[in-house]
Amino acid sequence: MADGYVQPAETFSPIFGRLTLDWIPYHEPILIATFAGVALGGLVVLALMTYFKLWVPLWRDWVTTVDHKKIGIMYMVLGFIMLIRGFADALMMRAQQAMAAGGAEGYLPPHHFDQVFTAHGVIMIFFVAMVFITGIMNYVMPMQIGARDVAFPFLNNFSFWMTVSGALLVNISLFVGEFARVGWLAFPPLSGASYSTGPGMDYYLWALQIAGVGTTLSGINMIATVLKMRAPGMKLMDMPIFTWTTLITNVLIVVAFPVLTATLSLLTLDRYFDFRFFTNDFGGNAMMYINLIWIWGHPEVYILIIPCFGVFSEIVSTFSGKPIFGYKTMVWATACIMVLSFVVWLHHFFTMGSGANVNTFFGITTMIIAVPTGVKIFNWLFTMYKGRVRLEVPMLWTIGFLITFTIGGMTGVLLAVPPVDFQLHNTLFLIAHFHNVIIGGVVFAVYAAVSYWWPKAFGFRMNDKWGRRSFWFWFTGFYVAFMPLYALGLMGVTRRTATYPDAGWQPYFIVAAFGAVLILLGIVSTFINFYVSIRDRKQLACGTDPWDARTLEWATQSPPAPYNFPFDLQITGREAFWTMKQQGFTWPTTGYKPIHMPKGTAFGVLIAGLALVFGFAMVWYIWWLAILAFVGMIGLGIFHTFNYKRDYYIPAEEVSATEAKGAAA
Repeated sequence: MADGYVQPAETFSPIFGRLTLDWIPYHEPILIATFAGVALGGLVVLALMTYFKLWVPLWRDWVTTVDHKKIGIMYMVLGFIMLIRGFADALMMRAQQAMAAGGAEGYLPPHHFDQVFTAHGVIMIFFVAMVFITGIMNYVMPMQIGARDVAFPFLNNFSFWMTVSGALLVNISLFVGEFARVGWLAFPPLSGASYSTGPGMDYYLWALQIAGVGTTLSGINMIATVLKMRAPGMKLMDMPIFTWTTLITNVLIVVAFPVLTATLSLLTLDRYFDFRFFTNDFGGNAMMYINLIWIWGHPEVYILIIPCFGVFSEIVSTFSGKPIFGYKTMVWATACIMVLSFVVWLHHFFTMGSGANVNTFFGITTMIIAVPTGVKIFNWLFTMYKGRVRLEVPMLWTIGFLITFTIGGMTGVLLAVPPVDFQLHNTLFLIAHFHNVIIGGVVFAVYAAVSYWWPKAFGFRMNDKWGRRSFWFWFTGFYVAFMPLYALGLMGVTRRTATYPDAGWQPYFIVAAFGAVLILLGIVSTFINFYVSIRDRKQLACGTDPWDARTLEWATQSPPAPYNFPFDLQITGREAFWTMKQQGFTWPTTGYKPIHMPKGTAFGVLIAGLALVFGFAMVWYIWWLAILAFVGMIGLGIFHTFNYKRDYYIPAEEVSATEAKGAAA
């Protein structure tokens, strides 16, 4: 297919670097329409915010907050916004492939199609899946261990806004310049300066580096919180399974993400200073990059799925009316996955010449890592066995996960056999497998978590009818969208194909496109559910414990007070809240004391804002702006260390009034 795309000439000016008006994509009607839609939507939001005088509350209560619950909610909002952006890319790819058969060119030129599939992968992994799981961990974990907040509240705020800056930099590439055209892992030499000219790869590098700072710091924060902030009496083996999965996930983050940072830094040095770590000449080795990126990349998929295992553990236990079956085996299985996730990375490139012995080792370790995951599946099934299972919406997502994730796991074991992988490597079979575990695992878990903890966050349930509609659209849509890709993969159809000569493949792509439309209806149903639930919140109002749950977060008000718990708790075993209920526990109504809490701060958003400016300047070689932004970041960071007014006390009278209001509700 003839592209017809001509990249703007590389020029440089002292003021604007290589940024010229030629880099504004006037020639792309899809992008112009997108920009118009975003601009119009933005103006409507600005007008509504001004009309209802919401700017001050937004700044005071959300932008500068260090409350882990509000930060968790903001992560979830960011995740849903970026889900729309990433799914729009998916729809564009599916539409293109449904049309471009037997010599037809479709509607997306190759230059644009390559950006779309790269942006889709980057956004869905880094700015949807990672953002969602961080939001859930942020909201739930501190309350599950009886803490008032995380160990480092400012760091929590800063981590969130750094993630937002990375997401904004990706989206800026839509309208100023272009995005990378290299796939979501940016393998060299394609991602090097010789083959990826222009700003696209640099947007990729700086967006991920900025967001990666937030993720790594968040991981440190979460580990410190779990290890040092537990309520008195709560031993490690008394923690809820979700808290265990949070701890193990963040250990993985702290170990794995510095590898990503180092790897992308080396690639940045290649591109900016011609260091030639990963080139094909002058001593460079592209396979070194492949190894490094997957040493991060495979733990990353467990970083995504392990917290989801924790979500499903809480839901299965609650809606079966039983403690989780095999608590200790769940903990040790999760720990085994944490360790084994670092010795399976080479299964992503069996075909790249490592030799039979090496391939055999990594094939065996890949099969072994399926064992602790299987243990978890059986533990969930045994928890449900002879339990009084209630098929509420969170439980529907859980059962959908058990079916779908098991299928995805089995196709993963199939790919772990090196001779099989030689046939299926880089085909649509791999794409189907990956989406099988990510949609069936992560997306289903996010929806289950939102419907499960929504009453805790807002004090009213979500609409049941629209929740079930969203589930069935997602569940059926997944199978319609991705089962045809398994078949195409077995036929040898490669991934990232914009056009194809064999018209016999087209029916499969058309069915897959229809499946994507069903998933779209699931996403639309979700947003309708948000609207209907908020509209009918008085009818949907519920108490503090609508699910008859078992863990400590349900002992708080709904929504929880800023301090979470009015008194310090003394924990005496697992399932602390269930034990409290069995003993007839009620919160005292007198004897309140002032509660020590951290203050909000604007430094997080200000430093992250300068990081966004720094990233944009580095993409476009605007060196003076990059220097100013970097000095500004360092200066603000140092200035913040002299801010000693970081905490305050909530008076006992205010605690009393808050608790009385919560009891009356």
